[in-house]
Amino acid sequence: MFTGIIETTAKVVKIEKENTNYHFTLEVPFGDELAIDQSMAHDGCCLTVVRVDKEKKQYVVTAMDETMLKTNLGSWTVGTEVNVERSMRMDGRFDGHIVQGHVDLTARCTKVVDEHGSWRFYFDYDPATAPSITVPKGSIAINGVSLTVVDSEKGHFSVAIIPYTYQVTNFHNFKVGTQVNIEFDVFGKYVQRLLEEYMKESK
Repeated sequence: MFTGIIETTAKVVKIEKENTNYHFTLEVPFGDELAIDQSMAHDGCCLTVVRVDKEKKQYVVTAMDETMLKTNLGSWTVGTEVNVERSMRMDGRFDGHIVQGHVDLTARCTKVVDEHGSWRFYFDYDPATAPSITVPKGSIAINGVSLTVVDSEKGHFSVAIIPYTYQVTNFHNFKVGTQVNIEFDVFGKYVQRLLEEYMKESK
């Protein structure tokens, strides 16, 4: 379980393919604190640490075919900057919203507007590919970042980014066409599923 409050960014330093699996080696400032079997969100995708090199502050995570198909991990190359968050602690403040690390689908950045002190990012996605819902002022995770929806239409939404978030996360690398991981609000997904079942039964 995560909160969507990004700790820092990690850098991809090596990519290896083994059968249908991809092994990603990443470097992160807190790499010497990591342990094998630890869960971490990478651009919002929950992956398990399988190897650690504390001296180099590097670690390895493995992604299977299903993960590669449903997320933006297939676009990672050596040097890619990735948002990372370790799993939520139970003894601290809950500053974001509930983020499971289970990516629903990918979206594409369609517009970036500099609003002179903040930025507005617009995204499109295919609502037919997964249960999805956005509402104005609702929560959404983009590349693991807990954000509030500004504009909302079916298949389209926008978010506003403050300078701190822009600098600390990989949002500063986004441009038109950038593919991002999306996790919709878990409560919204449950409500949507319940309504779908109710509509089926009422027919």
